[in-house]
Amino acid sequence: MRASLDEIVFDCADPAALARFWAALLGAEPVDREPHWSYVDPPDLPRLAFQRVPEPKAAKNRLHLDLAPDDIPGATAEAVALGATALGELVVDTYGRFQVLQDPQGNEFCFVGS
Repeated sequence: MRASLDEIVFDCADPAALARFWAALLGAEPVDREPHWSYVDPPDLPRLAFQRVPEPKAAKNRLHLDLAPDDIPGATAEAVALGATALGELVVDTYGRFQVLQDPQGNEFCFVGS
């Protein structure tokens, strides 16, 4: 069997709010399909969808997005202004640089660069 990636779905408490955060961060328009389902179609990325679930997030994500902005500190400042939280400082090692963040509902993601 061969399959292609259709979308990446986040379980969350407030799909519309989370779609608006990611839309602003990635330059897309949020779409509310139903009260429990919203999505964004960012340029050059698969669709990000957000579905309401009753249980709260309980642990670190097992999967996260690595996004490559031109300016990690600038992108971090913009994400924080939109409601994200930076976790720790910018990490620089022999493989590159990365900043770990959480979106407004606690989902981890990273800004990465060389």
